[in-house]
Amino acid sequence: MKPGPLALSLGDPAGIGPEIVVKAWNELRRGGPPFLVVGDYQALASASGGGASILRQVVAPAEALDVFEDALPVLNVPLKAKVVAGQPSAAAAPAIIKWIETAVGLALSGAVAGVVTAPIAKAPLYEAGFKFPGHTEFLGELTASERFDGARGPVMMLIAGGLRVALVTVHTPLAKVSSQLSVEAIVNVGRVTAEALRRDFGIARPRLAVAALNPHAGESGGIGREEIEIVSPAVRALEDLGIEVTGPYPSDTLFPEAMRASYDAAICLYHDQALIPVKMLDFWGGVNVTLGLPIVRTSPDHGTAFDIAGRGLARPDSLIAAIRLADQLAKARAA
Repeated sequence: MKPGPLALSLGDPAGIGPEIVVKAWNELRRGGPPFLVVGDYQALASASGGGASILRQVVAPAEALDVFEDALPVLNVPLKAKVVAGQPSAAAAPAIIKWIETAVGLALSGAVAGVVTAPIAKAPLYEAGFKFPGHTEFLGELTASERFDGARGPVMMLIAGGLRVALVTVHTPLAKVSSQLSVEAIVNVGRVTAEALRRDFGIARPRLAVAALNPHAGESGGIGREEIEIVSPAVRALEDLGIEVTGPYPSDTLFPEAMRASYDAAICLYHDQALIPVKMLDFWGGVNVTLGLPIVRTSPDHGTAFDIAGRGLARPDSLIAAIRLADQLAKARAA
């Protein structure tokens, strides 16, 4: 039996999601991996350039495999509000949420091999009552009742230019990061990351490096005690679990090329500590992966770009990389 396609949720239809989805299909249609879009058919038709002629509505994911080379398969879950490119609206929020839920449900049922999510904007979702900081946390909730053998996420990992970084805190204000760090949180991220590197990336003996929070790793407590009281104990606890791990390392020494060769993934403590090196290495091609879930999920490492939506300027590089990585991870889990 053929493996199922990937399911790609459309994201915010007022952003660049529809445009980069069509561009990704044009790039991948003859070599794959095949995917179907869960979203609004008309939003895609408006963004396609070729109109509805390049689209094909499907009812079941398996149909996507037969039409993918000739048409972009769409599982149509229609919007109930008008969309204007570049103008996000809370009125679209119920459909955006439904697209994500539908894609995840298909993955949990085995009908699709994994999920790729186009970018969403948080503000219009919050306005409509969405209670999660972002995709990552929402996916954790949607899959929480499903069996999963191993340390449980969701853990956000970013990948670009040969660098993998996993985050302990994600969308946390910088002023609150220290209060949200704990030995348990760092250990769980380390466990999830090490297991994912083995299971999904085929790395038999993963090597982790843990970042410090403070400059100079706290200077032995002189400019911060988090390394002494939280980070170093977490590193020792991971070592006790049999995980190959070193640190804590100051951020300014963790990411040079020679240092990157010494580990398979870095555990970072806050958002920009992880994302700045990723985007410096490959601004256009970074991928976001959610670790520790019973499904495969990736996404492009960028936002909705409302400022250029509808102008034909958006680059699909990151979405294409996300689709290819989701296919790779799904095949690793199926092997």
